[in-house]
Amino acid sequence: MTAHVVEVSTRSQLEPDHLSEMESLSLDLAGLHEYQQNRHPYLLIDAAEEVVPGVSARGHKQLIPDEWFFPVHFPGDPMMPAMLQIEAMVQLSALMVLTLPENKGKVMYLASANNLKFSRKIVPGDRLDLETQLLSWRRGLGRCSGTGSVNGETACRAEFTIVMPDLLDRYRVK
Repeated sequence: MTAHVVEVSTRSQLEPDHLSEMESLSLDLAGLHEYQQNRHPYLLIDAAEEVVPGVSARGHKQLIPDEWFFPVHFPGDPMMPAMLQIEAMVQLSALMVLTLPENKGKVMYLASANNLKFSRKIVPGDRLDLETQLLSWRRGLGRCSGTGSVNGETACRAEFTIVMPDLLDRYRVK
């Protein structure tokens, strides 16, 4: 399945007719590896059920009891570290940009995170369901928002900025 190419730089420039024409992608582990560079044990999403390039993404992470971070965070009271929850949202958000034409396999970084809220512990056996939106994409910088939930209950949310260094360098003043 391929996404339609829409020659615009920001979501706000997409007309509603163009949004309805865009195809969504569903990515299993092999698909995730095709579009982005994180690997086990740092790949913090298991699948992306729906990625609408340049718009939104929905995916999940099933937290098995032997995840690498549970024994140390915290012994006797294991939970997913808050910053790894943010990283899972960032990895899913990156797919909204990496599935756009010419971005496949490029590197994306987290540049900043704001308005972080953690309202529920995420423990072994939980499934962290993630939803992200790309609010704007300009010159290699993307503003995003994301929410993580467990059994329909919000566990975390954040606003953050992601950056694609390859593209950002094109616009850097020399």
